[in-house]
Amino acid sequence: MFNIRIGFGEQEVTLAILPTTQKYYLVIYFGGIIGAVRMDPDGELWEQVPDEDIIPGDLPLYQPDLEADRLDIVLCEDTVFHIGEEITAVLRES
Repeated sequence: MFNIRIGFGEQEVTLAILPTTQKYYLVIYFGGIIGAVRMDPDGELWEQVPDEDIIPGDLPLYQPDLEADRLDIVLCEDTVFHIGEEITAVLRES
């Protein structure tokens, strides 16, 4: 597991990334899974893994808390792209 930082709006958030044996990466925010990302079959672009294909294991799914002092992050195409870029950078360094 490793951490990455991405911009989200005008803020920056830290996400935990957990590689899996299913060839995707779980994206964890405040202890819960917000989704997963993987390279597309061509190995060129990062894509979001459909929720029904995610095997969460022992980790809970992220539950947004509108009253908490944190950003309510969602995985959209742009966010997936930035997460993927950060994962690629970490993998290059290791």
